[in-house]
Amino acid sequence: MTANREIHLKSRPDGEPTLADFSLVESAMPEPADGQILVRNTWMSVDPYMRRRMDEGDDYMPAFVLGAALDGAAVGEVVASRAGSVPEGTVVTHGLGWREHAVLDVSAATVIDTDLAAQEDYLGALGTTGLTAYATLTEVAPVKEDDVVFVSAAAGAVGSVAGQLARVLGASKVIGSAGGPVKTAALTADFGFDAALDYRAGSLAEQLRTAAPDGIDVYVDNVGGDHLTAAIDALRPWGRIGMVGAISGYNATEPVPGPTNLFSLAAKNATLRGMLVPSYFHLFDEWIEKAASMLAEGTLRTSRTVVEGLDNAPAAFLGMMRGENVGKMLVRL
Repeated sequence: MTANREIHLKSRPDGEPTLADFSLVESAMPEPADGQILVRNTWMSVDPYMRRRMDEGDDYMPAFVLGAALDGAAVGEVVASRAGSVPEGTVVTHGLGWREHAVLDVSAATVIDTDLAAQEDYLGALGTTGLTAYATLTEVAPVKEDDVVFVSAAAGAVGSVAGQLARVLGASKVIGSAGGPVKTAALTADFGFDAALDYRAGSLAEQLRTAAPDGIDVYVDNVGGDHLTAAIDALRPWGRIGMVGAISGYNATEPVPGPTNLFSLAAKNATLRGMLVPSYFHLFDEWIEKAASMLAEGTLRTSRTVVEGLDNAPAAFLGMMRGENVGKMLVRL
């Protein structure tokens, strides 16, 4: 094979992205230099943070370059190696998704154990999404015994793991929000939540008051907007909020207003703390050991929505942003 295929960012979205913002490009097959490996990607991830990188301007991660391949988490098999420590046939995770083949320095790849878990698990429960849930509930907004925990976007990759972890960490009640009856049913039937709120079915604040009449202690925020406002109102004294994401505003074309009740956190001695998962990579080995054991025991249940083929990666991304996935959205290459 002499050609490689990549997905490029063709134009910067104005509001909600469309398929026209992406292009499928054929390029020369990359060749590894000394100390590098050539990886044939088998799975790639699409994630909400990628939307922020499609816009211009400084953010917590560099903006994607127009006319160049996108990047993101991927897993694949080493098909050519010029690094003795990672021979051909090794399966690795790395950050050069959105393409069929990738060349990278051996230091930029992480060898994974496919006897411990399936390849795709390393992009979900054993990957940064699982680590995000773990770090949030143990360090950012730690769960204590008998806490009431609320998780937004709870049927997604981070939220579905967070809800189950909250229970393991001692929560007395776990409440999740999601969009539509299929997802809310999955929260209680598949992921063990005590209550599921459908934000499309009426006032989220009223539903939260009904589910937690005495308030909540911890909120894992993946949505922002009305969810964050409702959670601040429901928060009990000394409550804790972990700000993971704000997907409700990622496609906004104007500045998104903040919660009008923010100062009530002061009266409650409560905390709202942001979390950026690279700051918690020191917990990765610890988390993988715990998560792999929980997966094997069946105490951690996962779900994934799989889209086939690199050609359909943009559609997978758009679907994930619209909330069409249950669990982790993945593309199988």
